[in-house]
Amino acid sequence: MTETANRFLQSLAPEQRARAQFAFDDQERFFFHYIPTDDFPKSLKRPRLGLMLREMTPQQKHLASALLSAGLSQTGYIKAATIMSLEEVLRVLEGDSAGRRDPEKYHFSIFGQPADKGVWGYRIEGHHVSLHFTVIDGEASGNPTFLGSNPAEVRSGPMTGLRVLANEEDKARALLESMSPAQKKMAIVDAKAYRDILTAASRTAALAGQPSGLHFSKMTAAQRRLLVALIAEYIDNLPSEMAAQRRLRLKESKDEVWFAWAGVEQRGGPHYYRVQTPLFLIEYDNTQNRANHIHSVWRDFQGDWGQDVLKMHYETSPAAHGHDGKP
Repeated sequence: MTETANRFLQSLAPEQRARAQFAFDDQERFFFHYIPTDDFPKSLKRPRLGLMLREMTPQQKHLASALLSAGLSQTGYIKAATIMSLEEVLRVLEGDSAGRRDPEKYHFSIFGQPADKGVWGYRIEGHHVSLHFTVIDGEASGNPTFLGSNPAEVRSGPMTGLRVLANEEDKARALLESMSPAQKKMAIVDAKAYRDILTAASRTAALAGQPSGLHFSKMTAAQRRLLVALIAEYIDNLPSEMAAQRRLRLKESKDEVWFAWAGVEQRGGPHYYRVQTPLFLIEYDNTQNRANHIHSVWRDFQGDWGQDVLKMHYETSPAAHGHDGKP
């Protein structure tokens, strides 16, 4: 990550670098959103910051792609790259001639100065992709991780049948379908699916009230395996070291895991689910565009943006606190 980020920065002209690089302590590091870039001025009253792919030279685009790849597993990279390609599908479907839908409207931001020691991070963000990485003394974390898909299933054109986040739906549906009526009564917490993931693009992951849904202890052995396989779909979007951190989070949760579903059970209808533990939260929602529009996210209650590890870092290395990391 460090080498790739530095190569990317070194390739930039001064004015490009000024848009791409921020101080590590800049509050911008905690910002994320998954709506299209062109919707920012009206919806959020601010622009989306960072250097866009479309503003880069061909060489710089390759280096940006390498930086995207550095933070994801092969599976995760394929998902992210394919999601970005769906902007061209939307452009055709919507007859967009104004450039709102553009596979190159993805922004790259570096926070601090990439180095093997100290703290830095980076963000890659655009419509339905919001990835956040924090690196502390060479150890990386990757939370939050948002991936969406519109359409969830391409139903016309040369990409007909493509479902980028198929496993995210199918593995959850397999778990739900395996449940008895009594188990479903606990698992289905609302007959109507929520319009979006409940945490939305909040800086801090939090849900009101106590965890709800079907508890791990109320599942059969086969159902527990289905739930673990669903969680693994989100874990394995990241490379091995960061995936191992998430697996440790699951282990530390000590089977305090709940699965909750909202909406209809039938395939094709609006639906939502979440997997919640004391340490992390997975949310998935498919309700918009006639239930053909997915939002999914992994949030770490204590470790989004590396906050848990940063706290320990500053406590043991107080001199590093406050250093903006900019050259």
